[in-house]
Amino acid sequence: MEKKRKDHEQPLAIEEWGWRYHHIGIPTKEKIQDERYIPHLKFSVGGFDTSPFGIEWMRFDDDSPFDELIKTVPHIAFEVDNLEEALSRTDLRILNQTNAPSEGVRVAMIEHNGAPIELIEFTQKNPGT
Repeated sequence: MEKKRKDHEQPLAIEEWGWRYHHIGIPTKEKIQDERYIPHLKFSVGGFDTSPFGIEWMRFDDDSPFDELIKTVPHIAFEVDNLEEALSRTDLRILNQTNAPSEGVRVAMIEHNGAPIELIEFTQKNPGT
């Protein structure tokens, strides 16, 4: 029988796997104030660098290579120490293969129970320095 989590307990991903909350990404069709365009992935992001809660708005080009679930449903992102190890869990459905949205950052998107989840690994803690 599968153990059920109690209200006061952390999710398994945090408690046992060691994943750390990083941000929530919210898709939008509206232009984002101070957005930054990521041309090789064909989407814009904004808000993360000023949000005390890690809220990031995402606006996708129609031909962005991301899965439709990522373009339409908010996702939660976790920082992981080793992206390949995190992706090796057999119960995770990979939505998009590993990519690098910026220098020193590697990400992959998975799906669990209809929700997109981003896994992010920092190969450098201070990219560009």
